[in-house]
Amino acid sequence: MQDRTTNRMLYSLKVTGAQTAAALAERLDITAVAVRQMLGRLHEAGLVEYEDSRESVGRPKRFWHLTEAGNAQFPDNHAGLTRDLIASISAVFGESGLDQLISHREQATLNQYQLALEPIETLEAKVEQLAAIRSAEGYMATSTRNAEGKLVLVENHCPICVAAKACQKLCRSELEVFQAALGPDVEVTRFEHILKGARRCAYTIAARPKQSDQLAMKL
Repeated sequence: MQDRTTNRMLYSLKVTGAQTAAALAERLDITAVAVRQMLGRLHEAGLVEYEDSRESVGRPKRFWHLTEAGNAQFPDNHAGLTRDLIASISAVFGESGLDQLISHREQATLNQYQLALEPIETLEAKVEQLAAIRSAEGYMATSTRNAEGKLVLVENHCPICVAAKACQKLCRSELEVFQAALGPDVEVTRFEHILKGARRCAYTIAARPKQSDQLAMKL
């Protein structure tokens, strides 16, 4: 139903989160009038919603964001079939059988990530490569540093979201895979989680303090 520019707008809202019409116009390099017209059509279609926020003196700003239907425009890797398969495995083989399946997937994914990350020397480069791998898998992932200088891995989309809602062990598994792939000297912490209502999943990644450093801090 959408043309290329409208799809770019949906993608921008997906990756960047809530934005004003003016910000979208600047990002997409089109007029604010055209943006408002497209937002109006998308709003009528139930793909976007808005909230008015008064940030300072003056008129409130209108921030547009994707609705659940808008998020559904992005692929979810045969979500219905996956959800039904999870239910069937649990029914036929029980929770232990499902745990074995998740463990098998976890190990296969870990092997793939370790093979890709092993030749890379710095932690920052490893996180960049991990983001590239996850993007290729459909997670729209990026790597950056926050205001404190910590490495951050952000996943703007979850292509297995429906399956993960049906089996939250899949999300636990992914966090454990990141930790294992980056090694015991690295700590991975998830601070935003789509399944808990966040727009995205986001992780801080930092080197663990060495024992000598910890002793020095205590002295």
